[in-house]
Amino acid sequence: MAKKLSIRQIKERLFAETAPAETWLEELRVDERKGVQELLVRYERIREREAQQLQQFRDMRVYESGFSFPGAQLAGVDEVGRGPLAGPVTAAAVILPVAFELPGLTDSKMLKAEQRELFYNEIVTAGDVGIGMASPEEIDEINIYQASRKAMVRAVKDLVHPPDHLLIDAMDLPLDVPQTPLIKGDAKSVSIAAASVVAKVTRDTYMKTLHDQYPAYRFDRNAGYGTKEHLEALDSLGPCPVHRRSFQPVSAREA
Repeated sequence: MAKKLSIRQIKERLFAETAPAETWLEELRVDERKGVQELLVRYERIREREAQQLQQFRDMRVYESGFSFPGAQLAGVDEVGRGPLAGPVTAAAVILPVAFELPGLTDSKMLKAEQRELFYNEIVTAGDVGIGMASPEEIDEINIYQASRKAMVRAVKDLVHPPDHLLIDAMDLPLDVPQTPLIKGDAKSVSIAAASVVAKVTRDTYMKTLHDQYPAYRFDRNAGYGTKEHLEALDSLGPCPVHRRSFQPVSAREA
């Protein structure tokens, strides 16, 4: 019987990786110990949240299902890094398997860093992933909007399988591929959300390598965005080779 177990033992079994049997849960529900009932409430809340996240994920497949046909390669495309003062703008294109499910996946900006890392690993393991970047020099030459498009095109071309349709976060690309731009697409489409996570983790990781070369600007903490410590370093040292000189906070501090 469940009540023969200590509360600690029940907790370990209840929250183990393997889901407990419903018959055992029924035994817990009639256990009069307060600690057991508190564990059950916590367990049910977690299960309810997981069910909601799974349903949200399936609801976000509406665009994918609308353009799918047997064997279709549908890619989500997104970019990150338009706003920073340094580093590249980075894009990802992702084709997810039809049966792939990742409850909780959404716009990368809504996820904690630990969640993004976990989701990134799941996505790159299961999906076809392409990465594209546009350098600070390209951003300065053609502007951030056009550089973002160029990074997205490179990401699509980096895919192993040529896509049959693109779902893109509020952008159209100069590619001969049918495409659907979606405003706030990273919160509406699982493919775009997956691309946003991959692009974000890829760029953040790259900015940490730039920190090793230019530690004074703390790219490992700010990813190139104009934080107070970043602007103070610009004031004292001026821009480094990876700064975007067409951005006013940088150009104003040129030596």
